Amino acid sequence: MILADYNNPIVKNKAIELTHNKDSLTDKINAIFYYVRDDIKFAFPKEGDFVQASQTIKYAYGQCNTKATLFLALCKSVGITARIHFSLIDKNIQKGLFSGIAFWLMPKEISHSWIEIEMNGNWIKIDAFINDEKFYKAGRKALKKKNWEVGYSIACSKNDSSIELSFDTEKFVQMDAVTEDHGVFDEPMDYFNSSKYQNRPNTFKIFIYKLLIGGINEKVKTLRNSCEIAYLKR
Repeated sequence: MILADYNNPIVKNKAIELTHNKDSLTDKINAIFYYVRDDIKFAFPKEGDFVQASQTIKYAYGQCNTKATLFLALCKSVGITARIHFSLIDKNIQKGLFSGIAFWLMPKEISHSWIEIEMNGNWIKIDAFINDEKFYKAGRKALKKKNWEVGYSIACSKNDSSIELSFDTEKFVQMDAVTEDHGVFDEPMDYFNSSKYQNRPNTFKIFIYKLLIGGINEKVKTLRNSCEIAYLKR
């Protein structure tokens, strides 16, 4: 199965819709970036990482790996040179969302990805699309309240995190929690089929994940809504 199914009509039509009136490469990337960041809300699919880009468009939500897969596919659909970069990341990135047995069952380090786009002979790293804006802002407030540096899908232990897209100075949301580089790939399934992939649960863990993921997504939704409520009270 190809996950970054860039030739799928759903993906291709969305990519054309987003970029058809954009003349420059930066404008096209901007359009794709903000669509993946904010129109595709942060949440965990029941299939885990194994979600095709076309399905993520239908779901209108995803996590780091499924949103990165979509970003990659949208770029490839309109001829933008892109690749997906995999790594391990400290599981504490999910602290505050996963708790109890769900957090305990996770490996210490989990497989994670971001997107890299070629511009003027250089590869630009982008991970600021992972959290939608309202979820990110609510997560930053929750981190400050708990005096945490990592959690709620945000890592800011070394540098201040940001969900903004910059081609001059790379800005990141989760990069500070990355622990081990696993290299670049043209298709996510190539990595998922390799021995490096760490998110491959056994039958018991799959059962627990599917049992608990609805409640975890409710935590995400509640956190996001807290940002919306705060905005309305202004």
